[in-house]
Amino acid sequence: MATHMKTTLNISDATWKELKREAARRGETMSAMVEAALRLFLRQPERQEDRPPLPSFHSGGALVDISNRDALYEVMEERVRR
Repeated sequence: MATHMKTTLNISDATWKELKREAARRGETMSAMVEAALRLFLRQPERQEDRPPLPSFHSGGALVDISNRDALYEVMEERVRR
């Protein structure tokens, strides 16, 4: 036997109107839609291990010290000339 708790939520007017419109379109109660949304949200917690690892690259090392502006411009200009 399922039990239900009655509660009060503060929802923005825009969200309330959208929820009401969507519930009518689907032929469901707003309570059922809110409960389904909460169940979906709570069922899928965001976990670090669910994310794919970031790719890593081996660049072969730096061509120039980027803190040296003159050396950086020199390398950049050489690439433009090629």
